[in-house]
Amino acid sequence: MEPSSLELPADTVRRIASELRCHPTDERVALRLDEEDKLRPFRDCFYIPKMQDLPLIDLSLVNKDENSIYFLGNSLGLQPKMVKPYLEEELDKWAKMGAYGHDIGKRPWITGDETIVGLMNDIVGAKEREVVLMNGLTVNLHLLLLSFFKPTPKRYKIVLEAKAFPSDHYAIESQLQLHNLNVEKSMRIINPREGEETLRLEDILEVIEKEGDSIAVILFSGLHFYTGQFFNIPAITKAGQAKGCFVGFDLAHAVGNVELHLHDWGVDFACWCSYKYLNSGAGGLAGAFVHEKHAHTIKPALVGWFGHELSSRFKMDNNL
Repeated sequence: MEPSSLELPADTVRRIASELRCHPTDERVALRLDEEDKLRPFRDCFYIPKMQDLPLIDLSLVNKDENSIYFLGNSLGLQPKMVKPYLEEELDKWAKMGAYGHDIGKRPWITGDETIVGLMNDIVGAKEREVVLMNGLTVNLHLLLLSFFKPTPKRYKIVLEAKAFPSDHYAIESQLQLHNLNVEKSMRIINPREGEETLRLEDILEVIEKEGDSIAVILFSGLHFYTGQFFNIPAITKAGQAKGCFVGFDLAHAVGNVELHLHDWGVDFACWCSYKYLNSGAGGLAGAFVHEKHAHTIKPALVGWFGHELSSRFKMDNNL
């Protein structure tokens, strides 16, 4: 029986268990799923750490030549095998031609970020003009908040989920302090119900409905780093915008991990890093998204060298 494209994961497991006449937790189910996985060949595109090379491993308990079972993709993705050849190619170009590498070769450095924006568009569900690759995650978050968070006496709150990733929490707190706002009154944290670990959508929407007139920005994780909760981005976005709030998301643990449609969902802004589920490596370029509807209404609060149009960047006339 061919699996339906609309089949839920749990239904797939039950179907295969039924076909094999075993319990859903039987190892045979996992082996069948692995055999049928269309993404299985990609495993060979990455280096997987060996047991013998990892710290704190008792080698008397394991086969030292065996691959580890890597569960740290939420912290740092595995290294693609093509990283070294690509890096060596660029280092060789740098050695041979120096500054001419900025605009010569298969991957001119001056447009290095732009050559891969198209790939990122598909991953986050955005138009090319809505995405930029730059900086690190928290820097991008600050730049976005500087542009979207314009508190007034009436609208001065930023809403976030409880136990947000620390960098988000710190960034929001410091943004409030930058505007001389009372953090306790302006930082609206939504907590799960007593005895529960995840947030209920109805509770999030209730806060937005009741306090929306005083909320300037709603900033949630796309996917909570600790609980794994995938927040209902379209519903939160729609509810927040209906109350006149800007709605943004930190997608650090969502990008490359879950399906995203930022443009179609109407999200105002978002940011993410690329070294987790996108496997770019530590120091890889982060990303930022601003919906095209804001192209002429929201201007960057801070600009620099790469804030200038490339076509006229090298005129050096200091005119934006």
